[in-house]
Amino acid sequence: MPRPSVEVERRAQILRATCRVIAENGLRNLRISDVARLAGLSGGTVHYYFDTKQDLAQAAFEDCFERSLERRRWLLDSRADAVTRLRQVVDSYVPGTPETVEAWKVWVELWAESPRSPRLRELNERLYGEWRRIVAAIVRDGQARGQVADGDPLVLANMLVGMIDGLAVQVLAGSQSLTADRMRTTCLEFVDTVLAAQNSPHPVPGRRARAQSTSDNA
Repeated sequence: MPRPSVEVERRAQILRATCRVIAENGLRNLRISDVARLAGLSGGTVHYYFDTKQDLAQAAFEDCFERSLERRRWLLDSRADAVTRLRQVVDSYVPGTPETVEAWKVWVELWAESPRSPRLRELNERLYGEWRRIVAAIVRDGQARGQVADGDPLVLANMLVGMIDGLAVQVLAGSQSLTADRMRTTCLEFVDTVLAAQNSPHPVPGRRARAQSTSDNA
């Protein structure tokens, strides 16, 4: 039996390869042989760690989520004000790098298959619920400091997360009218004009423009 350190390394190797296969071929076309070939291992080695393709896929989704959080650990531990952190959430999730694009493709596959799989629905609820709670915690902290507008923190978090998700899917679909840059601009405008409190030190051009328009029409 392999040494524990080797087991951890090989398991991670298999999961990274699985995420790449899912991103490139789709979950329905996931094959153990493709994962083994990409990981440079035998199919038997993959089966040593994961009994079924379903077990492998679930572990890969969990690994993708954990790596996503790890890449943003600096953001979660940041001492910056809440509006800055919410803007950083947007920046970190715009699909502009190969790593981020791959992660988004993996998540899209999870969402696409979840309606047909109770197992994947439960997984999405657990992992995605954790991410929404993290964003809600940033909102709640900002409200306590007078930096974020009043409202149910989870509702506000869902609004931002939903916007990021929906626009990111359009970017991945190759929309000519919704590019990664336009996605970023739209989401940041939402943070600055809807989520930021009136007394936030951050520039909120959209809010100021509307305020000026209201004044001019008074």
